[in-house]
Amino acid sequence: MSTLQQQDPEIFNLIKQEELRQRDKIRLIASENYVSKAVMEATGSVLTNKYSEGYPGKRYYEGQQYIDQVESLAIQRAKDLFGAEHVNVQPYSGSPANLAVYLAFLNPGDTILGMALPHGGHLTHGAKVSISGKYFTAESYSLDQESGRLNYETIREKALACKPKILIAGHSAYSQVLDFPKFREIADACGALLLVDMAHFAGLVAGGAHPSPVPYADIITTTTHKSLRGPRGAMILCKQEYAAAIDKAVFPGLQGGPHNNTTAAIAVALKEASTEAFKQYAAQIVKNAQALAATLIDNGFNLVTGGTENHLMLIDLTNKGVTGKVAAKALDAAGIVLNYNAVPYDTRKPFDPSGIRLGSAAVTSRGFKEEQMVQVGKWIGAVVADPANTALQAEIASSVRQLCAGFPAPGLEHLI
Repeated sequence: MSTLQQQDPEIFNLIKQEELRQRDKIRLIASENYVSKAVMEATGSVLTNKYSEGYPGKRYYEGQQYIDQVESLAIQRAKDLFGAEHVNVQPYSGSPANLAVYLAFLNPGDTILGMALPHGGHLTHGAKVSISGKYFTAESYSLDQESGRLNYETIREKALACKPKILIAGHSAYSQVLDFPKFREIADACGALLLVDMAHFAGLVAGGAHPSPVPYADIITTTTHKSLRGPRGAMILCKQEYAAAIDKAVFPGLQGGPHNNTTAAIAVALKEASTEAFKQYAAQIVKNAQALAATLIDNGFNLVTGGTENHLMLIDLTNKGVTGKVAAKALDAAGIVLNYNAVPYDTRKPFDPSGIRLGSAAVTSRGFKEEQMVQVGKWIGAVVADPANTALQAEIASSVRQLCAGFPAPGLEHLI
């Protein structure tokens, strides 16, 4: 980045500092990952110069000879990878993708039913602070207070009572596999469309480490980063009968021209996700998460749902006598990066909640295996037990750097 260094040294230096942070710290934020150098190169390509309102073969600007091929490749690769009938690769991110589904099938005031935000849902599944909760009648289902898991009979009762037009299955902080056949039955019973938001576990689905929602859902939204290990973008997969409505909702309903550089990077990531190596990666994500979960449980941590079947886990720290925010900041100082998070039935405020959320996708991209995850779990236990001990944090941060040096991060090989 010599040109950037000369032209804007301030931004150049900040990027370089961020590179070192990503190299030297253990990144456990469940929504983050490392992309390959190929994905980064596509993201930073000349495709960012081109404007392309419309869809392949039906554009409003000329000069689309190569852009159409790029987008068509991304679409076909997504269809092949997930077995989808129709795919739109233009949404800028997961939130606009969900909003496009609502625009396609709802009128203001119509009812949606999704997982409550404090129980592991997403802002766009009907949270009152989100447009999804302001423009629509948003109902929610919660986790069982004793088991910390979904009760599908309770969801069915709620759905029959409120008659949503869209039933949402998906999460941002639920560590168990969703029962897509049961969600399909519930949607049919109340006459709703079934929307699955697989943003968090799309990479696990692609790699065969998680059941696929494609046979059951009417529409599926997903980001293309997180466990799928692509750029910051999104896709909508749907049955062919909903294709026209979805495409019209994305453009011209919500967006103008797509980000062609992102579309190309999505295509690259989808090609990578179709390999045998990616299948092994997806399986290791789950193994690593379960090894970390077991270590944390052995160290007295209270995991919501009692464990994990995917890449993430949510921990209620109430029994540790420390808040999620205090723990997250102490762990960051120790070189372990995660986020504080509300837990089901939390009595604390969202900006200073009782829990932390962590995931295994990024460290698995570095090559961590179960052995390393056990060590990470022990470090987390030590820091949370004494969150004010800055000397301990510095000592662990040094050990973290040494461990990370043996597992180069994808895309950052030039820093070795």
